[in-house]
Amino acid sequence: MEQVRKRLIAEFWLPIALCAIIVLLGELNIIPTGKLEGNDQIEFILLAVMEMVTICMIPLALRLFRFKKVKSQLVERREKGLQKWGTIRLEMLTVPMVVNTVLYYLTMHAAFGYLAIILFLCMFFVVPTKDRCKAEIEP
Repeated sequence: MEQVRKRLIAEFWLPIALCAIIVLLGELNIIPTGKLEGNDQIEFILLAVMEMVTICMIPLALRLFRFKKVKSQLVERREKGLQKWGTIRLEMLTVPMVVNTVLYYLTMHAAFGYLAIILFLCMFFVVPTKDRCKAEIEP
């Protein structure tokens, strides 16, 4: 159980650290920013897609462990189920967060930054603490 929790904690903090590095490099002008700035059609499509992905992923990730199939695997397979579904839940929030962070610096459109911040804040509702991990694998 402790091994699974440690791995989930790493999966929780690594994307946050990656986003922090991207922000640092972008703010120090080490990476090129605004490469897609001014291309309104691409910017609109990317923004619409990322808004929909963000809007769909947040409630799905927060309620994932309440679905019958997921809950039954968590109870039956315990650690393997927690590793699988915990990773999926974290990736549902972290992948769009990293993509939004990158798109913010490519387009310099504030909406991508806001979406990344919203996803970052939602991650703290699924932190894989010891108590939460134990509660999630119990019937």
